[in-house]
Amino acid sequence: MSNHADQKIVIVQGKSAGISFLLTFLFGPLGMLYSTIVGGIIMFFVSLVVGFVTLGVGLIFTWPICVIWGIVAVNSHNKQLVRS
Repeated sequence: MSNHADQKIVIVQGKSAGISFLLTFLFGPLGMLYSTIVGGIIMFFVSLVVGFVTLGVGLIFTWPICVIWGIVAVNSHNKQLVRS
């Protein structure tokens, strides 16, 4: 028997910023669920309220926010995987 502690290697695949962009571009807040579940839920309700109040015109502003937030969330997730 050796005195060394057993090492465990965990392999986790990172998320793709390209897929995040595509999903959020096509599906908005629902596409954000790939990159951030909490962010997707928040932006779903924000987009719902903004879209209702502005008769859909406000989605011109919330949709790009979803895309940016999704990509930032994926990059943050991938950086945390490297640090762990």
